[in-house]
Amino acid sequence: MSARDDIYSVPLTTVGSFQFDSDVVRVFPDMIARSVPGYASILSVIEQLASHYVRPHSRVWDLGCSLGAATQLIRRRVDPSVTIHAVDNSPAMIQRLLQLLQTWELGAPVIVMESDLRQVQVTEASLVVLNLTLQFLPPAERDGVIAGIAAGMLPGGALLLSEKICFEDSRQQKLMTKLHHDFKRAHGYTDLEIAQKRSAIENMLIPEPLQRHVQRLTEAGFSAVIPWFQCFNFASIIAVR
Repeated sequence: MSARDDIYSVPLTTVGSFQFDSDVVRVFPDMIARSVPGYASILSVIEQLASHYVRPHSRVWDLGCSLGAATQLIRRRVDPSVTIHAVDNSPAMIQRLLQLLQTWELGAPVIVMESDLRQVQVTEASLVVLNLTLQFLPPAERDGVIAGIAAGMLPGGALLLSEKICFEDSRQQKLMTKLHHDFKRAHGYTDLEIAQKRSAIENMLIPEPLQRHVQRLTEAGFSAVIPWFQCFNFASIIAVR
């Protein structure tokens, strides 16, 4: 069980940029569960997709895998001939994931990679997971990343893309932001924690409208692009190659 997220619980003289460092790793499962509405539902669907789309002798790519929550669920649903590539650019995340991997039950092999996903060549993929990952890349680079992933996927394979989104209508944006903050308060975060976290992450996490993600996936050559989930300002899409 992870520690409770208390990183922003005291006033900070200077709020630095958010980093996936050892402090965040220590509390990460609690942080994401209390910050992202519907996170458990998204993980559940990733597990379902693994059962439906992953073929024997293919590869699965969990890009921005953090502590491997999706990787662990996929691993218990796929044939042992499948190779799962768990990729993250945070040394602290990778170090902890390698420790956790030793405690998991036997299953499909997992190759853990400390790498920027922009440097990873996806190949032979029947399932790719980008769960709250693309949003941390500069928007100008996102088209190229999605196109590269699409090029490395098997026909009929699936991509799961989950993102924090924004709204072009200012009234919608204001309401969804308020409801998200209410969600955080209901899960024990104070106004101070919400404000300081927002200050730390606002220049690192750049959301886009849902329609922009659909357009990008369509232009990359996915045959079906299906937004299946939205809760406030978080959404998830299944795209079939």
